[in-house]
Order: sequence, then structure tokens, then C-alpha cells
Amino acid sequence: MTHSKQRVAVIGLGNMGIPMAKRWIEAGYEVHGFDVSPAALDHLVEVGGIPHDSAAAAAIAAGTTILMLPNSAIVDAVLTDFGEQGALVPESVIIDMSSSEPLKTRANAERLTAQNVTFFDAPVSGGVRGAIAGKLTVMAGGEASDVEDHRALLACVGKVIHAGPVGAGHAVKALNNLLSATHLWQTSEAVYIAERFGVAPETMLDVVNSSSGKSGSSEVKWPNFILPGTFDSGFEARLMLKDAQIATGLADLLGLPTTLGNELVSQWSLAMNDLPARSDHTEVARWIKQRGEKSV
Repeated sequence: MTHSKQRVAVIGLGNMGIPMAKRWIEAGYEVHGFDVSPAALDHLVEVGGIPHDSAAAAAIAAGTTILMLPNSAIVDAVLTDFGEQGALVPESVIIDMSSSEPLKTRANAERLTAQNVTFFDAPVSGGVRGAIAGKLTVMAGGEASDVEDHRALLACVGKVIHAGPVGAGHAVKALNNLLSATHLWQTSEAVYIAERFGVAPETMLDVVNSSSGKSGSSEVKWPNFILPGTFDSGFEARLMLKDAQIATGLADLLGLPTTLGNELVSQWSLAMNDLPARSDHTEVARWIKQRGEKSV
């Protein structure tokens, strides 16, 4: 079955999937899509996409399929359904842009390659704002030729970096988010320590952002989502914890120590026990402050 390269299916139309789909539509792609949420499908129609009643139907209509799903278990379930519904057509393409587990990604690639289906990973970083602006970082893992063949598609949503063989994109995404989670946690503790000593949070951030302690957390998350009290970056705390766990789990599988990473995961887990299930990841800053206030 032959499909135009200008057709793409997006499976998973959440906070990131919809703005990414919109970027492709604006670039001239015919975007098909599916999500379990009827509201998400309505949103796809609003931005000019074509909804389907199943993931497999969307994939069959397009030929090139983007997976933007919460975890590897859901990715595996969707791929199984694709097989059962005849969506794994020879010469079709599946790009997993979810935050999946690297070794499971490699297993999926081996299985699909045997069926003459191109499969590689290309997770993203940059949040909802980055997706809207087309300024995400796209971390692609796979054959260089496959990445290059789809660079134009991926470049619609941001900067494309070929991270290495299949699974490498998911590995570096998880490790990046382990760093991001660490930065946010330690920045929050530092700001609150300074505040307890009498230094205004804004002043502390001004110093940090002019010095060596700056990070995306101090430059973006604190000024835009924490200081205003909105806590609405668009990325859930449970997903940040999941990615951090993938990173530390990869270290364990490779026989490498990650003492600080394991402690970070432990602390985030404590916060998640108290926070509502769908809390934004910036909410951990408020949780850290509340824990400190209780200790006084």
C-alpha cells in the first residue's frame, strides 16, 4: 500500500499531541489522528485534522504514524492492536515520540523491522510552549537514513538531534528529565532556604540566573509557573517521575551507580503520594515549601 509522505497519523492528542499536530497541519501535512478522549478528537477537528474511531484506522489512512503516548505499556498495546487490525503494513513507518523505555523500544524495533515496518524513536523536550512554538528538542534514535528521511517532518516541531541507534532517543530523554527533575527540586530547596533567611525569591532567582547555578528550572519554571502560583507548565508530575525512574532503571540495567538519581526518585515519590494524580510537575515546589513549613 502506498501513501503520500504528506500524510501523517498522530496517536495521542493530549497536551503535546495537539499542538504538534497543529504544527504539521500548518506545514501542509494531512493529519489523521486518534485519542481515547472525545474532547481531544474534537480539538483535532478544530485545528484542521481528520479524526478516526481507532488508532489502527488512523495509521492505515496515513502510512506514517506518530505515537505520542504516556508510557511503554500503552505503546505496546497500540502496536499489538495495529498488528491485529492490519495496520502494520510493509513499508509503513512508525515513529515513537512517547517517553518510552529504551530496551522495550529496541524490542519493538526488532519485531517491526522483521515485518518490513520502519520503527524509530524520537521523543521530545520543551513542554507545551515549545510544542506550540515549534521549538522542541527532538531526540531521534534509529538508523541514520530513517531519521534523515523524516527530518523534514520532525523539524516542523523543533530541532532534530540524531542521538544514536534505536532506543537512544528514549534513553537521553529519560536522562534529560532526570536532570530536569533534579534541577527543579534543588532550585526549589535553595529558593526556600534563601527566603527563610530573608532573601526574596525573586532576588535569589536573579542571582542564580546571573550565576553558575542557573537552569531551565530557575530561568523558566520558577518565573513562569511557580512564582505566579499557576503551576501550569503542561507536564504532569507523575510523568516526570516516570521518566526519572526510566533513567535510574537504565543505570541499574547497565550496572552503573546513580546514588543521587535514586534519592531524587525517592523524594519525588514522596511528593507524588501527597499530590493529586494529575498535578503539574511544578507543584513539587509548593510541596517542598509546605514540607519545610511543617518542620518549623
